[in-house]
Amino acid sequence: MGDSDEDYRNYTYDYYLEYGDLEELEVDHKQREAMHIISVVIYIVSFVLGLIGNGIVIWVTAFKSKKTVSSVWLLNLAMADFVFVLFLPFYIDYILRDFHWDFGVAMCKINSFMSVMNMYASVLFLTVLTIDRYVSVVHLNWSQRYRTVERAWMVCGCIWAIAATMSCPALIFRDTMRLHDKVVCFSNFLLQGEHSSAHTALMRHVTVVAIRTTVGFLLPFTAISVTGILLAIKVNQSRGSVRLSSFSKAITAVILAFFLCWAPFHIFSLMELTIHSSLYLHNVLKAGFPLATSLGFFNSCINPLLYMLLGKKVRHILKRACLNITKSSLRELSQSISATEIESVPGVHQDGVPEDSVVLSTL
Repeated sequence: MGDSDEDYRNYTYDYYLEYGDLEELEVDHKQREAMHIISVVIYIVSFVLGLIGNGIVIWVTAFKSKKTVSSVWLLNLAMADFVFVLFLPFYIDYILRDFHWDFGVAMCKINSFMSVMNMYASVLFLTVLTIDRYVSVVHLNWSQRYRTVERAWMVCGCIWAIAATMSCPALIFRDTMRLHDKVVCFSNFLLQGEHSSAHTALMRHVTVVAIRTTVGFLLPFTAISVTGILLAIKVNQSRGSVRLSSFSKAITAVILAFFLCWAPFHIFSLMELTIHSSLYLHNVLKAGFPLATSLGFFNSCINPLLYMLLGKKVRHILKRACLNITKSSLRELSQSISATEIESVPGVHQDGVPEDSVVLSTL
């Protein structure tokens, strides 16, 4: 490298999604321990609820409901969050080991790649969801002709490709480094084998943050807000002829949750770019960045809860699916009991009915 690691650490800041030199943080021990405990609790809750909740949404939308355009968006959104929470144990282990990465440089890259890709995929699917909702209500004739499940899957494929492409910097710049008695997983914008300055690394950092904030937050949130306002105007003009369904309310809640969860992270990311010029800002970031990142991760388990709490159709499908499972279990139990009774009189039921007829009668 053209500059020492110390030059690089002079302007980078440490946070869980973009790990840096964690030993440089001179945070009060009790405060740091409290931050770690809160972060671990949030990660564990996100893992448990996200795994169960997104798993249920995937099960319902993929196997128990009619295939519609809306169900395609929800299915892919739940898949993005489900895959993401599968990697949360690596973050939990990293914090519990006092920020010692024990999984190698390849997993360091993959873990960060999955986190960033989930962020892009989630916001893009939410954007498409709201735009699709606006089109289906306001431009009904057009949507009836062109809004198909096949086209929805094509759009989903494009979204996954865009999210993966936008997340490639994590595969390029994520790296591990031994620091005293620990190995840290961080974003190393000074690539090995090249002669570049700290200024070049800073420019790369600025570019990554600018693209992530613009494409992953500002542009989608603007599109979501505009379509939401236009839809509200249309509803008011129609004097009730166009009514927002419970599904629309659920989507509104999902969008609001995304903003509240990810806005602090993006704000802190922008503030982090000027960390080298303000000691006060440095202290603010030390206190707030860990919680802001944890809050962003927590978004992955909120969406399915909102679907089930606010989406009447999803709740109905879920209840019906659970009822069918219960009936199936009772049917199997009944068959087992009947088979046991038949075994007491080999070949013939106690009423003289052939064994095959008894089995069929329980179906």
